[in-house]
Order: sequence, then C-alpha cells, then structure tokens
Amino acid sequence: MAQVHNPTLLPRLARQTPSKILFVVLDGLGGAVGPHPTALERAHHPHLDALARRSALGRYVPVADGVTPGSGPGHLAIFGHDPLEVEVGRGLLETLGVGVDVHAGDVCARGNFCTLDAQGLLADRRAGRIPTELSRPLAEALQAQVGRIEDVNVEVYPGLQHRFSMVFRAPGLGDRVSDTDPQLPGVAPLPAQAADPASGKTARVANRFVTLAREILGSRERANAVMLRGFSGRPPLATLRSMAALTACAVAAYPAYRGVARLLGMDLVAGVGPSSTIAQEVDALERAWRSSTQPYDFFFLHIKGTDSAGEDGDEAGKAGVLEEFDLEVPRILALQPDVIMITGDHSTPGPMASHSWHPVPFLLSGPWCEPDGLPRFDEACCRRGALGNAVPGTSLLRLALANAGKLAKFGA
Repeated sequence: MAQVHNPTLLPRLARQTPSKILFVVLDGLGGAVGPHPTALERAHHPHLDALARRSALGRYVPVADGVTPGSGPGHLAIFGHDPLEVEVGRGLLETLGVGVDVHAGDVCARGNFCTLDAQGLLADRRAGRIPTELSRPLAEALQAQVGRIEDVNVEVYPGLQHRFSMVFRAPGLGDRVSDTDPQLPGVAPLPAQAADPASGKTARVANRFVTLAREILGSRERANAVMLRGFSGRPPLATLRSMAALTACAVAAYPAYRGVARLLGMDLVAGVGPSSTIAQEVDALERAWRSSTQPYDFFFLHIKGTDSAGEDGDEAGKAGVLEEFDLEVPRILALQPDVIMITGDHSTPGPMASHSWHPVPFLLSGPWCEPDGLPRFDEACCRRGALGNAVPGTSLLRLALANAGKLAKFGA
C-alpha cells in the first residue's frame, strides 16, 4: 500500500454521515512469527476468527521499518497523525489522562516514586510498585511543600501505584529535557539536562524539584526519591472532529490512553478504571453507543491487558486476555457498527518482554471491505491479507472512514 500522509487531505474529504465506526485497540497485540506460537496463535478465539473470515486483514507499521514505537506514537499513527511529524511525550498523555488541563507553554512530566539505597543508587525503580493508596499521600505532600520553584508553579498529581504526573507552568519553558530515570538498577538517577537553551530553565527547576523531593521523602525505607521522564509540552494537534468530521468518545481505563483520547478531542466514557474487567469496559461501550444525549459516530475501545502480559513475558497470559476479549465480541457485534477495526498500537512479543518493531495485525470489517476469507485472526493470516504486510499506520483511519462512506471523492 502506498505511503500517503498529507495533513490537509482528510479535512478536505471528510464528511459527516450517520454511519458509526468502532476502533478496538488491544494494546501490544502483535507478536513475532517464528518457532514459538504468538499469543494470537495460542489463543482460542472463535468469534474473532469468524469475524476475520468476512473481513479484510493486514499488518501495519506504526512509525517506520525497524522502529519500536511507544504507546503514544502507536496511537497517533492509527488515529491519522504521522508520529514522525508530531511527537507527543508520555508526560503530556499521563497528565491529560488524570484530568488536568494542559495549555500551550506548560511542560509536563511523568514521575516515578523510586527507592534509593544508602549510597544513593537505585534499589528499585518503581518502589515495589507501591499501592496507589500509599503513593497518593506522598504526591500530595510534594504538592503541599513544593508549590513553586523560582517563578515556576509546580503541580503534582497522584497517579496509579508508583506513578504521578507533573506540570511546570511559567513563561519561557522548553520541553527538550532528558529523563532522570537511567532505566537500570544499581546506578544513580541522572540529572535532567536541557537539549537547547530554551529548555535550560525547565531542567534546572526539575533538578531542584528532585532534590527537594529527596529531602521530603528521604527518611522512608521505600519510595524515598523520585525520577522524572517524558518531559513534553502540548503541541498543536488536529482533533478527530477538525481532521475527520468525527464526534468521538473513548472507553479507556488507564491515564496514558485517556490522555490520547483527550488530546484528540474525544469524550471520555465514565464508569471504567484500571480495575475494570473487559466485560465492564464493553458495558461502558454499550452505554455510550446507546446514549441519546450525544450522537457519537466514532468509538475507541482500549484494552490494556494484552500489553501488560506481553511486557511480563507471559505469552500464555496474553493469550488468556485475548480469549477473555473474544467472549465479548458477540456483544460488540450486536451493536451493529458500520465499520469495525480491531488492532493494536504496537507489537509486544512475549518472548521479548517488550515493545517491538514487528508489524501489527489488524482486521477491517465493513460492507465494502473486500474480505480475504482467511480462516483466523493471527499474524500468519494477517500478513497474507490483501491489505498488505507493511501498511503505513496512518492509513488505518483513512481506510475506516472510506469503508464507512465518510470520505468524499478526491478531485473533479
């Protein structure tokens, strides 16, 4: 499939219609085809397989060949933005995801509570994944005691487990600042460093915050320090409404994915959180689908468990999440979406226990999708699909819109 990304194309062609599109993102869906079966190959998912037989299949590349994407770039691609042109940091996504309004000029960061040993070296980067009920008072203490550094307002927001989000607010802050997390145990946290003069003040204030946090938390046996990563401002970014004439909502349980949804102008469906089951997320989808107060025509359903199991190296657990999702497919299809896309934001092969560069399987179902008739929804069938084995990630939204009758003719 041709690589086509022109940010003016969709706004010129997109049109409103009554048809409804559902995007299901099984986070980290893809695996690496080889001697060991992938999670999709292991799992028993008869409903997905039945849907695959009447769908078009393929695999897409989120960023570029050989490039391993984070969750942010992966989601940007499937929602129509070239991640090489618009980079969105994890700090911004996490901060938006916990419900904070972020404005132009603000700089966000994602924080980790961590544990340092007596020598100041990292004993645990995640402070034993400290429970949220214990980390929340720590974040609130940091906010209470460090509200301002120089002329910069410093805001700290509790997150899940060991995580928190930060916003630095002041004129003249750049966001090109390096992480203080070295990603390795047994070494000292790194100082934040600026990559350009405009970011020098941000780095200086961030380092001062880390020092003050160490003083405030330092008497604790664990969670006695913090690290910051993903420094990012809010870039100008077209929403799904302005780019594709869509009225969109999202069922997403975790802050980063809620942040993606807010950044792209989607409404967040209430009633789901990190402890929600897949069935409960589908309950929320059903409520939004049938809502009489807001006529949505684009729905984003995010499932996290596939990625979590993949990152743990648990391919059997990842297969189990896929089987749990498969049980809900009949309920999803009963909503009668005009077009359904099922895919992931990147691949997370269990044997690698990490994100990877491997193409991501996807399934496109709709009245004009030209089904392949292949028997299963897995990597082997998807790479044989007529849509291709290396589809540009930015093509997925365009394909869904076309099959839903939401794109006008190009040219006279």
